[in-house]
Amino acid sequence: MTERPSAAWAPPGPVESVYAGRGLSVPAEPMQTRTKAERASLPSGENEGAPLVSVVLPTYNEREALPPLLRALGEVLSRRTFRSEIVVVDDDSPDGTAEAARSTTLPVPLTVRVRKGERGLASAILLGLGEARGRVAVVMDADGSHPTETVLPLVRAVVEDGAEMALASRYMSGGETRDWPLGRQLISHGATFLARPLTSARDPMTGFFALDRAILSRSPLDPVGYKLALEILVRARPSPIKEVPFVFTERSAGRSKMGAREVVRYLRHLGRLYRFRIFTRGPSGSGPGGPGGASRRPNERLDPQG
Repeated sequence: MTERPSAAWAPPGPVESVYAGRGLSVPAEPMQTRTKAERASLPSGENEGAPLVSVVLPTYNEREALPPLLRALGEVLSRRTFRSEIVVVDDDSPDGTAEAARSTTLPVPLTVRVRKGERGLASAILLGLGEARGRVAVVMDADGSHPTETVLPLVRAVVEDGAEMALASRYMSGGETRDWPLGRQLISHGATFLARPLTSARDPMTGFFALDRAILSRSPLDPVGYKLALEILVRARPSPIKEVPFVFTERSAGRSKMGAREVVRYLRHLGRLYRFRIFTRGPSGSGPGGPGGASRRPNERLDPQG
């Protein structure tokens, strides 16, 4: 997608406030993590106190790939006891992506928002986070490259394990990237290397992640391009973070939006983040954990069946 320059995205007041220009309301209190014993004592079929989970899908010309993804995601979410929803933010796709989403029958609530006159992956995700009602938000691509079976391990990392942010990682044991040409692999590894002083996360370039939305009140967000996870890691400094392995596959339909322009935007974005890290103190409420706000505890691989 083409990203237009925009003003910094910032909350005007306390955590409970509505985000200026985006309408994003975040919870006033951090999530309370139950012990395993407490979770086990809950009545069957009930997950008392569990946060509502919102899955945010930014789209542009994804008519072919989106309906199968929505059905698979709905199947995964409907098997769980926690309440969930799906939020699609479409940049007025000329191929009818929004209509395809609305015509897909799902077992979970679906919201479709169409933006007129504005495009860009990061800003679409921010709008989706504003539309979301959940305390936990999962962000993933709508092109089929992010497997739906990884959604639940990401949610567990936040809800059960207390991570403020969970990243789906290609660069850890159990994770990999398939069907990428050598040039794209070099670009991805190079981008990760350039961001290494900013975060200890193995895969800060990922577009597949979950977070406790309360952390978004810690600092204005001002992304350039589409690497929103890196923006949040640097500016909000979530702690702890966890990484969950996943296998990235090439998109199931359409074509990649990666190009020279996006590379230039990433370098601009990186420059902003380095200036922020050098000249700005850590956000209030950020925990310890090194240069990227990551937990000092080692990241753990979650059991998808656990």
